[in-house]
Amino acid sequence: MKLNFFQKKWAIILLHSVCWIILFTLPFFLRSSYKHDNHKAQPCDVTMIYFYVTSSLIWIVLFYVHAYVFMPVVLRSKKVWLFIVLQVLALAVIYLLHWLYFDLFVTCFKFNTANFFVYNIFTYFLILASGTAYIVLIERRQTAKLSQEKETENLKTELLFLRSQVSPHFMFNVLNNMVALARKKSDLLEPSLIKLSSLMRYMLYETDEQKVPLEKEIEYIQSYIDLQQQRYGKNVKIFASFNNVGNGSEIEPMLLIPFVENAFKHGTGMIAEAQINIELKVEGGILQFVVSNKYNDYIMESKDKSSGIGLNNVRRRLNLLYGKHHALLINKKDGWFTVSLQINLH
Repeated sequence: MKLNFFQKKWAIILLHSVCWIILFTLPFFLRSSYKHDNHKAQPCDVTMIYFYVTSSLIWIVLFYVHAYVFMPVVLRSKKVWLFIVLQVLALAVIYLLHWLYFDLFVTCFKFNTANFFVYNIFTYFLILASGTAYIVLIERRQTAKLSQEKETENLKTELLFLRSQVSPHFMFNVLNNMVALARKKSDLLEPSLIKLSSLMRYMLYETDEQKVPLEKEIEYIQSYIDLQQQRYGKNVKIFASFNNVGNGSEIEPMLLIPFVENAFKHGTGMIAEAQINIELKVEGGILQFVVSNKYNDYIMESKDKSSGIGLNNVRRRLNLLYGKHHALLINKKDGWFTVSLQINLH
């Protein structure tokens, strides 16, 4: 049974009614039977049963008045003295109602003030404690719900902000590529512009979606790699492998491209035998993405200071989106910078 069933108004009323009925009929099931061999029904028996029902209704009213009136209004205003006065008045009203019932309907014995307090004071404080616990739990639940909604909205806002940081950074790099091709008067400028048009179409119309097919994200990455390959030519060896991706998997848009951008930013330039390796595969709903490039410590440090958002942006997005359902490892060894990402797509 879904939990939201209990959030419906009619279900709450039904649940409260059942609880009250069980609570106030329990004494009749626990006590001995009225019917004994030498016992005859007395006129007061029926009258006192009616009194018990009436008294039970009074306690129920006190429960909700205490929970929804006394607790929220009085205690939130920090007027403890007013709270005490209202509790005394409530007890006085209950005392008056009990006295009236005895005076009007009970003829076999008279109302006794001492007996009233002896038999009802415990029930009175039990109802107050129950009402207090009830409203505290309700308010905690509402606070947790509001906190969760606020956290969700903050998450959406932060993700949109982080994504908006990626797009301008990427466009800055691509436009630099176009300028380089234009200066060389390369015949590759026209197909590069077509590639750029495809990339912009993806950025404008696809990245607003919460998730996109993994195939589209890979097409986007492949177009970016093609543009970079056209720019660097034989100066950079690029090996890209995308396996087992046509299985209907989805991923957040532009989540993987920063790793590729980072490889081209730090793996090109004054680096001997520059090489970039990109591998992506999906097995059993687990995405494995590995990007490695040769690097130069001095060049890498200067580029980090001068441009780019770096990997902190992507790390933050991954933590927000996947939490413990992802693993990101960054390793620098033997002149190679390797980023290994694993995501549970389910």
